[in-house]
Amino acid sequence: MSEDLATETFTAHRNLLFTVAYELLGSAADAEDVLQETWLRWAGVDLDTVHDRRAYLVRIATRQALARLRALGRRRESYVGPWLPEPLLTAPDVAEDVELAESLSMAMMLVLETLTPTERAVFVLREVFTLGYDELADAVGKSPAAVRQIAHRARAHVAARRPRGVVSPAETRDALEAFQRAVETGDLRGLLDILAPDVVLVGDGGGVKQAILRPIVGAGKVVRLFTAGLAAAWAQLSLESTRVNACPALLVRLDGEIDGVMTLRVADGLITGIYYVRNPEKLSRVARETAVTR
Repeated sequence: MSEDLATETFTAHRNLLFTVAYELLGSAADAEDVLQETWLRWAGVDLDTVHDRRAYLVRIATRQALARLRALGRRRESYVGPWLPEPLLTAPDVAEDVELAESLSMAMMLVLETLTPTERAVFVLREVFTLGYDELADAVGKSPAAVRQIAHRARAHVAARRPRGVVSPAETRDALEAFQRAVETGDLRGLLDILAPDVVLVGDGGGVKQAILRPIVGAGKVVRLFTAGLAAAWAQLSLESTRVNACPALLVRLDGEIDGVMTLRVADGLITGIYYVRNPEKLSRVARETAVTR
């Protein structure tokens, strides 16, 4: 393959390959490493042997991501506190692609974390990127028949754990605005009213910044944590509306510096999940947009 054509083809599909790798890994930094590995392998391919360049590139990226995902599983066993995916600032139009937006949401990314690496790859490539079973078989190194069984098992697993019903961006935005208003004004009644009784708060400081080491369950406990935790820093704290992983979110600043990102899971107009990423190693992608596509 000529270097110019190799570069042109790779560049044309780069955002797609990043999105595939990110959905498999939950980490932009690791996804970028997968892109580098994919390029090195792609640059040595004989173009005359490639019938579908997009599928070939996706196959390379998937194999590299799977190898890295298995290694990450061992690394995350020693992670301090809960692990949350690395948040991405995304363009507003990403939300218009409903399937892609749902797959990128923090709630769905956490569901994907409960799949085995092969199940996750098969589910993402089939349900989000609509690869055929033959292409999937090549990507994960299984027979088409085995891939069909894996896909069926993964769909059932995700269906049992995914957020119930379809929540519109407007509904999520309304809940987030009510939450922001209640927190900024110290309206405890308003905060309780927007939280589901069994709301779950998950914080990720990665051992670098202080964060809760176990999920907090229950509206009352979450409100008490917010009021106790924010009281000391309130004068220096500000909340800014943003869009993370194709969903409305809040950028939290302390003395003007980014302290973390808060995303919400909403059902029936109430907040059922609050995910707060404070680990500074995961905040490099919230100040500038990351292009994602399928």
